[in-house]
Amino acid sequence: MPTLPSRFALWLMCGPYLLSAVAVSATAVAADVPEAILLFPEGAPGALGTDDADIPAIRLYPAADDKRTGAAIVVCPGGGYGHLASDHEGQQVARWLNSIGVTAAVLKYRLGPKYHHPAPLQDVQRAIRHVRAHAAELSVDPERVGVMGFSAGGHLASTVSTHFDAGSPEATDPIERMSCRPDFSILCYPVISFEASYTHRGSVKNLLGEDPDPALVHSLSNETQVTAETPPAFVFHTAEDTGVPPQNAVAYYQALLEHKIPAELHIYENGPHGVGLAAGDPVLSTWTERLADWLKQSGFLAATQRVAVNGTVSVDGKPVGIGAVVFVPEHKLQPSSFALVIGGKYALTAASGPAEGRQTVYAYDLGGMGPRPTISEARCLRATGFSCEVVVGENVFDIRWQE
Repeated sequence: MPTLPSRFALWLMCGPYLLSAVAVSATAVAADVPEAILLFPEGAPGALGTDDADIPAIRLYPAADDKRTGAAIVVCPGGGYGHLASDHEGQQVARWLNSIGVTAAVLKYRLGPKYHHPAPLQDVQRAIRHVRAHAAELSVDPERVGVMGFSAGGHLASTVSTHFDAGSPEATDPIERMSCRPDFSILCYPVISFEASYTHRGSVKNLLGEDPDPALVHSLSNETQVTAETPPAFVFHTAEDTGVPPQNAVAYYQALLEHKIPAELHIYENGPHGVGLAAGDPVLSTWTERLADWLKQSGFLAATQRVAVNGTVSVDGKPVGIGAVVFVPEHKLQPSSFALVIGGKYALTAASGPAEGRQTVYAYDLGGMGPRPTISEARCLRATGFSCEVVVGENVFDIRWQE
């Protein structure tokens, strides 16, 4: 009996079963999609009809009670302002956010060519206001509401991060009284610049039309719009991305640095545009772990007050030349803190210090400065650590180790 080509044999073995599994999975997901919540029940501003495409909405994915952190994120799928990747850049992302205790609201915003700016911006602004206005019933903290966007959705997320207002206190609609400034932003392979050579021309055309005003193009080149009020950001991209080159991410990150806005940038060497969660890629999929770390370290997964600490580290009465002190909180969602020890001294400001409350402290001796190694290996001065209580005010911890 002739041997079948491996490709054909694989189809024979897996094809029908694979199709069946996909069908079941799709049915299960479809049944599990939350109902759409209209952002403008009386009609969106500038609406050009009453079809589904004219009606911006969100779908809410609340975090489970036993995981809920109080953080919430409005998710903006990508699609070049002409389509919405609402599955792999929408509901799949929302479910992952739920897994780390974050409530998600996946946004359906108005698209070109039917709608141009400012319609998508009005939609995401309203979504952020909506989450804040309903914070109590959603069990979220109105001061920990972020925005997340992919590709053109990343442009929208960076737009609302640089074009926001504090709300209208006199508005009869309580939602409109809320601020639309996100407390943080997460930008995934984002379109950022509309005027640089590396922009995504399709997004520009869909959002602004064929011949946009240069002043408008500049105002929506969001790397030029960063100010001291722009929220902190986590930015993720890949070097292989030719659809939206990583220079977009770098430009925004540099603008944040120039204005002293806390930010973290990750550019992976490999990976095409539009990877979403990068499911199955053992390297690229770790971007979500980095994001979870950043959310915790930035204090968005727990209401956290960080405080200043300082002190000394010595071994047998001699100052440690180069070392480290690490504060690990008892509360698993609070940030840890790392300080270098130089000449036996360390210090952390309230911006980077440990959270108020009980901490376990670890100290390390990393050697010294000299023409040859000063210790045989890096050593933890006390492997089990010791507990301390960090309080608002002055915290001085002198760590003395006797060999």
